[in-house]
Amino acid sequence: MRAAPTILHLDMDAFYASVEQASKPSLRGKAVIVGGLGPRGVVATASYEARRFGVHSAMPMGQARRLCPNGAFLIPRFTLYRQVSDIVMAMLRELSPLVEPLSLDEAFVDLEAGGVAFDSDSARATGERLRADIRAATGLSGSVGLAGSKMLAKVASEEAKPAGLLLIEPGTERELLAPMSVRTLPGVGPATGEHLRRAGITTVGELAEAGEDELVRMVGRAHGAGLYRMALGLDDRPVVAERDAKSVSVEDTFDVDLHDRVRIRGEVQRLSDRCVQRLRGSGHSGRTIVLKVRRYDFSTLTRSETLRGPTDDPAVVREAAARLLEAVDTTGGVRLLGVGVTGLADYTQEDLFAQSSAAEAEAKAEHEESGAGGESGAGGAVGGAEAEEAGGGTGPSEGAERPGEAQQAPERRWTAGSDVRHVLYGPGWVQGSGVGRVTVRFERPGSEPGRVRTFRVDDPELEPSDPLPLVGDLS
Repeated sequence: MRAAPTILHLDMDAFYASVEQASKPSLRGKAVIVGGLGPRGVVATASYEARRFGVHSAMPMGQARRLCPNGAFLIPRFTLYRQVSDIVMAMLRELSPLVEPLSLDEAFVDLEAGGVAFDSDSARATGERLRADIRAATGLSGSVGLAGSKMLAKVASEEAKPAGLLLIEPGTERELLAPMSVRTLPGVGPATGEHLRRAGITTVGELAEAGEDELVRMVGRAHGAGLYRMALGLDDRPVVAERDAKSVSVEDTFDVDLHDRVRIRGEVQRLSDRCVQRLRGSGHSGRTIVLKVRRYDFSTLTRSETLRGPTDDPAVVREAAARLLEAVDTTGGVRLLGVGVTGLADYTQEDLFAQSSAAEAEAKAEHEESGAGGESGAGGAVGGAEAEEAGGGTGPSEGAERPGEAQQAPERRWTAGSDVRHVLYGPGWVQGSGVGRVTVRFERPGSEPGRVRTFRVDDPELEPSDPLPLVGDLS
């Protein structure tokens, strides 16, 4: 614990939904729900307007639609979210060399290490200036907590939401925490909270009064001792600048259970390629390949294989994942597939390219097939955000093209929330599509709410587009 509140916790308010509202003027002040749009999709973020209807993150999208039928339901646009996050994180690193990102929209900052705050007044001034700078640079609001420890700083930012700042003066921690619910403390989830409630403990103050020995008896030594320290406001964890990734993985949930073994193998190969893309993007290689399969009855199986050394070769990862799949019974159907890589390193083992003679042949065959249609897409996957970004697909067509027959171009897919640009009307976003038509609202960040127009899904003057920045050059 520090004698001054120089640990800052920033949490952007309803980040994904707020970015969408800033990007789409017609949605400002409206209920916005971001997540997977299929029947098995889940809510990633809900705007504060949507939360009034009971919508919250991790809720099934079908339930969210029932609670808030008039809300705007959009796919995540992680390209834009990362761009905004990079701006915010760069501002935090100007304050201190010790910045510990927790996610795209959340981070701890050690203000004392940056020499920008040493007492309550300077910490508060720094926090207020940061909030103003973020608003000016992104148009978004963030909530700031300031305290002498990471735990209390996070509690403070949560209490400050939305768009506020709360500073916890050292020495007032127990008084502030005492009336709060035990669920306020990190690590106290629904199960632990219910266990404590049955024992008559519902507030942090009651947790502290119970004493360490009683808590150890109730929830075990490691958890009980930690709970007691947190109830007293004690937390000595430092702000750590770099958080080493332990694994890289991707997964997709499917609208309809997959039964075709060939289709399942194809999905595993596609996921392997996506996983390697993410692996390379992070500058890592990995030694252990992991396959995750959730079957029709919700039972989840994981299988893993450890290679001789780390690799980032897509053929090696595909082959290992395929071997793992052979050991899994998928007869009843598959609702989710995932591929991951663990045992990360920052180098590759070159001799892995010779791990199997099949790797080169497989890569060559795929290259030859790419001229005849290539990858068919996510097959309606809705669980992974990247699948939603890509717009998914409809799976392989029935039968092959016969000589002399004209090949019919596949229908273009337009997913709600995705960015487009029209030759005449400029930038806009998809409100919805169906029955061969796509509806687009033409507006841009900072503009007035725009007009809505409808086009054929194959209109040659309408094209997918990159997202526009929230502020600055919007051309």
